[in-house]
Amino acid sequence: MRVLFLESHPMWIHGLPNGFRDLGHEVKLSGVVSKQSLQKAISSFRPHLIITLGWTTEHETYKQHWVRSCVKESGIPHIYWATEDPTHFQTFSLPYVRTTKPDFVFTICRSQVKVYEDLGIPSAHLDFGFHRAVHRQGKPEMRYRSQIAVVANGYSRILKLYPNHYRIRSLRTLIRPMVKDNIRINFWGRQWESMKPVLGYGIPKRWIHGYLPYPKARKVYNSSKIVIGPQNQLHQVTQRTYEILGSGGFLLTSDTPEIRRLFCPGKHLVVSRSPEETVRLVKYYLNHPKERERIRRAGHRAVAKHSYRIRAKQILRILRQRGILKHKYITMARKKI
Repeated sequence: MRVLFLESHPMWIHGLPNGFRDLGHEVKLSGVVSKQSLQKAISSFRPHLIITLGWTTEHETYKQHWVRSCVKESGIPHIYWATEDPTHFQTFSLPYVRTTKPDFVFTICRSQVKVYEDLGIPSAHLDFGFHRAVHRQGKPEMRYRSQIAVVANGYSRILKLYPNHYRIRSLRTLIRPMVKDNIRINFWGRQWESMKPVLGYGIPKRWIHGYLPYPKARKVYNSSKIVIGPQNQLHQVTQRTYEILGSGGFLLTSDTPEIRRLFCPGKHLVVSRSPEETVRLVKYYLNHPKERERIRRAGHRAVAKHSYRIRAKQILRILRQRGILKHKYITMARKKI
């Protein structure tokens, strides 16, 4: 089967597309989308399926209209993976879907499936994952060595718009107590220098290393004793949850129902429910490397079932069940594997 992804951002082109390749499908990445390049890709590649995902520069409003017109004219099934739900459902996901009119929507938020369906939009749940082409174990590198590290954006500006967002609670549980106690964390990402309104304490400039290209994140995970992974919601997990574990990192994250559903705290990762517990866990595992290593190894094994190969299989199974893809395409792909 031939699958066309309309995307150019590094965060997306190295994940799910590789999952389809792992299954034996032929994949094409659009690169930067223009009306001409879109028409050419469809006519020359002749895809059986077109996929859009996330929220990047390829989702500008004027490009949405190109996607709608070109894909509709081709008659090729188009699916969209809504990775910004539920936070940006009203402000982005729903307007995007209404403009581009995909044949099916996958969403990272379980509760959002019914919302789409009630609007007459076929939908199903699809979680994040990881791919070993980018997130894998490797040797520590001196440049990225840390006792404790964070690879994420602060999102200080966005969090001002959502004062009750769970991410704020997660940051205040996992990061604020160590900034307060001057326990050094190395930060890679944007907007950490402006997080004082969120954390209540300013992060020392020498702790902040700025933006890190997406494919290099694993180098931090490979080189850090403890990686802190804030969560955005109680009932779904961030993409970095899988990527940290997939890279063989030791993950400290928030204690949420979804983390407990997917993994076993104390066995695959460690979780904190309070600022005091965060400090206690950090000190304990920094001083007990054998226990840290046991958990790190177990977490790496446990995350294997969340690969993008598995996610791609899930997509195809659901699309076949819902009549979006013709059965012959699935059969042809299986014969190639």
